[in-house]
Amino acid sequence: MLSSYRSFVETTVPKDELIVSRTDLNGYITYANDVFAEISGYTPQELVGKPHSIVRHPDMPSSVFKDLWKVIKSGSIWRGYVKNLRKDGAYYWVYAEVSGVYKDDKLVEYKSLRAPVDESQKVKFQDIYDALRKREEGSCRIVTNISIENYEKLKKLSSEENISQEKILNHVLSDLLL
Repeated sequence: MLSSYRSFVETTVPKDELIVSRTDLNGYITYANDVFAEISGYTPQELVGKPHSIVRHPDMPSSVFKDLWKVIKSGSIWRGYVKNLRKDGAYYWVYAEVSGVYKDDKLVEYKSLRAPVDESQKVKFQDIYDALRKREEGSCRIVTNISIENYEKLKKLSSEENISQEKILNHVLSDLLL
């Protein structure tokens, strides 16, 4: 659960920069350029070896990534708009192109090139993704305030049970509202 002011702070990708990464065939990062590290808030060493989903923002519908994998596994280039999560809880938008890397006609890895997104596209795709999550996943984004005491209880329970705070809240609310 994003619980700090940082979750409302956007990092802008500079217009003259290109974010580049490569992954193995299972989506684990094998290369991250310095721009990717800087924009995401990680060091290149923290990114390499991690699943690319380390930067997946909870606003992104699962269906977008299912489509991405379907397209790139078919040998085509996937293009689309993605909201990513920074290490510090802030976010950034990119236009991504993901494709296979071939050596001697054999697929060996994937590469992703990401560029800045203008404001109108961010608004358009946030609305599209909110609607997709609502329809496909039955979830929506909310902002609320709870007491520090309850928040600390939620964090503790989440840690003890190794369950996300969202799952705990969903369980509690579904039990209360039955």
